[in-house]
Order: sequence, then structure tokens, then C-alpha cells
Amino acid sequence: MNWDRITGNWKQLTGKVKEKWGKLTDDDLTVVAGRRDQLAGKLQERYGYAKDQADRELDEFARNLKP
Repeated sequence: MNWDRITGNWKQLTGKVKEKWGKLTDDDLTVVAGRRDQLAGKLQERYGYAKDQADRELDEFARNLKP
């Protein structure tokens, strides 16, 4: 699934995001609102990921979502 579709379906996908990254709060997800760059920043902040690691995690997450 591409990020435009993820952004468009953000409210439905927040549960899957929280399953994968449980340290993200509801407030984090509200602020992110499906924006990939914002989500990458939150992953770096909460998990201590480097930028490239956050990008890899997000790419994998998007690939594994059912269309």
C-alpha cells in the first residue's frame, strides 16, 4: 500500500500502527495524521531509531499492509 492510501485511511490503520509500535501514544498518532515524515520522526523519538532505520520500518509496514 502506498503512503497516499495510508494517509487517506489513517483512522482505520491506527490500530495496526499501535500493534507494531506500541510506544506511540494516541496523541502521537493524532499529530502524525498519516504523514510518513511525521511518523518517522515519532519512531526516532520513541524508539531511538536512526533515520534510515525508521524509513526501513515504514517501508516494510507499508509493504505488508493488505490493499
